[in-house]
Amino acid sequence: MLGRDRIQYKTPDQVRLMRAAGLIVADALQAVRAALAPGLTTGDLDRVANELIVGRGATPSFLNYGRPPYPATLCVSVNDEVVHGIPGSKVLRAGDVVSVDCGAILAGWHGDSAFTAVVPGDSERDPELAKTDQDLIDTTEESMWRGIAAIVAGERLNAIGVAVEDFVGDRFGLVEDYGGHGIGTEMHQAPHVLNYRTRDRGPKLRAGICLAIEPMLTAGNPDTRVLSDEWTVATVDGGNAAHWEHSVALLEDGLWVLTAHDGGVSKLTELGAPVSSLATSA
Repeated sequence: MLGRDRIQYKTPDQVRLMRAAGLIVADALQAVRAALAPGLTTGDLDRVANELIVGRGATPSFLNYGRPPYPATLCVSVNDEVVHGIPGSKVLRAGDVVSVDCGAILAGWHGDSAFTAVVPGDSERDPELAKTDQDLIDTTEESMWRGIAAIVAGERLNAIGVAVEDFVGDRFGLVEDYGGHGIGTEMHQAPHVLNYRTRDRGPKLRAGICLAIEPMLTAGNPDTRVLSDEWTVATVDGGNAAHWEHSVALLEDGLWVLTAHDGGVSKLTELGAPVSSLATSA
């Protein structure tokens, strides 16, 4: 159902269908994370995800999306690449910071999620820089959860951006050129979700809205540029970046993180956010 604000509001049964797609994405990212190792190419990671998604009877959301058509199942962004890195022949090294974004369609419904991790193994990277990388990753993940916990019925949409920005503070650069989005029968739907505060507080949040929350942080300057492949977004100063994302449903009785294996129950409870009974009974 489309509201007057052009947002697609879902019924609980439709959210259950989105949960099925979300679990496929969660399993694909889990498999990619387990495979992450020095010597693999970003294309190798793409094949891991593609085989799992297709094997579950789903379709990769990203493949052939947009103009020019996106040519892969995953976005794999390495070090200074923020988002939309195209998998290929790039060989991963121990200590690389790798962001992996994945989407899948099942029965017409989308799931979308991302994580960032350091390639394991012995690395020649300076220990202080390595510590900064891990802090960057951890801060980005926590800022995502703070944004998710701000999704409360009756609040305005920009409460999410306020929560993200307040948590990040001045510790890292907060990318403003890209943000989250509505999700459902299309991967990208209204509304666009900013990761920072604005005067426009946006529409009121109400039951049935489903959002992909995805902050992106940088170790240095948050300004970005698009590379010659017309997809990959990188930092202008060469600093490393991190990206985390979950797809989330707001229901009458609370939240359900559709792309988290536990439905988000553990982290939402820690943050004191309302958890839907669908998340605890699934």
